[in-house]
Amino acid sequence: MAARADLTPTDDAQRQQQIVDVLVDAFAELMAADADAFRSKFRKMAADPFAFYRGSACLFYADVATEEDPWSDERTSRVWIQGDLHAENFGTYMDGQGRIVFDVNDFDEAYVGHVSWDLRRFCASFALLAWRKALGDDVIGDLLRVYLSSYLDQVDAFTRSDEDRSFALTRDNTEGAVQELILGTTSRTRVGLLDRLTVVERHERRFADLPRNRRLEDGERAEVLRALERWRGTVYPPRRARDVAYDVKDVVGTGGFGIGSAGLPAYSVLIEGYDQALENDVVLSLKQGNVAAPSRVVDDPEVSGYFEHHGHRTAVSQRALQANASQFLGHTEIGGVGFVVQELSPYESDLEWDDLNEPEEIRPVLVQLGRATAKLHCVGDADSDHTLVPFQTEEAITALIGARREEFVEDLVRFAHSYARRTQEDHRLFVDAFRAGLIPGISSSGAYPVSGSAAR
Repeated sequence: MAARADLTPTDDAQRQQQIVDVLVDAFAELMAADADAFRSKFRKMAADPFAFYRGSACLFYADVATEEDPWSDERTSRVWIQGDLHAENFGTYMDGQGRIVFDVNDFDEAYVGHVSWDLRRFCASFALLAWRKALGDDVIGDLLRVYLSSYLDQVDAFTRSDEDRSFALTRDNTEGAVQELILGTTSRTRVGLLDRLTVVERHERRFADLPRNRRLEDGERAEVLRALERWRGTVYPPRRARDVAYDVKDVVGTGGFGIGSAGLPAYSVLIEGYDQALENDVVLSLKQGNVAAPSRVVDDPEVSGYFEHHGHRTAVSQRALQANASQFLGHTEIGGVGFVVQELSPYESDLEWDDLNEPEEIRPVLVQLGRATAKLHCVGDADSDHTLVPFQTEEAITALIGARREEFVEDLVRFAHSYARRTQEDHRLFVDAFRAGLIPGISSSGAYPVSGSAAR
């Protein structure tokens, strides 16, 4: 039986309570630490159904975990997944081999779970995005079939070769908007990034006094520097002719990054580059690891016990899913809490959908997103440097689907339409609850409600 996403009007009060409860359960600790950050997050989520969907991965998993998954068996329920695979989580980055590649570029929610969860989450996200562009359901369905067919074709191709770890979408094998994004990214420079974030005074570079930057007291700065020493023991740099000096030039506190990072402490660190010239200094991001949304519904002690903390989980997941991760990717602890560490790179650029409006423009993009998703799933398996997925993912997926390819595609297309409609209703219920002050500790006005019908 395929996963359902039906919602009737008589369920409104019960569903609204469930939405509030799931959000509170997932974010209560962070909301208590920084209510203002979560008020800002919720305002962004209130903008439209797609924004709500992006910020509520925990609700998605609470829903799919209660439904039977016909595309899950002993192996395909234990695949490394991105965890929040939506249409705006693709873009460019520079990999460990120095290539500008197009791929998934957000790993905060990555975990081990059902391979179909990633696909369902992406398909529903695209249905919401396409609805915002006023595309018809038939058109949306046809475009999703393009994505899923491309995904299955690439998975099948990996069963016939060993190139999954070397496979990448680059300027040489892409087209249209994806290729344009890659080519545009190649013109970016570290100097340009440094000019935006830093200033040079007396021949020394430091962070600019931007509104989001916070200067650290001596004790906090010393703690961050100790954390950096621990991080250096966790990186796996590729062999290069040059390496950075790692000498710290400046440290500042910053806010969280992105709609999903509200309330998460973060730091930026400026380190000496490949030499003493000022144009190649490197900016590192230290961000507290969050609880991955899929981990809330995956009950597997072997998986949860594999990770030291959420920063470690994020770094290990990214290394598994990218195959050729940046030389700066690693993890550390600050105050007993896990942080993921990586370069704040000028070569990371998100795929923008604003100018992709017609089906003929979107179709080639979805072909390439399907290929990127297949690479994502198939690279983090037995060929990787971990032990959580001890089999070939491409073989597991192919064996499960077999001759049921059309059934698989149509199931996910139906789910996309159904869950997109549910999300549109959920968005309305969320906005009503937020405006009425029914989310404990957070209200749209900034006042803190003492009690309410949604309080637990």
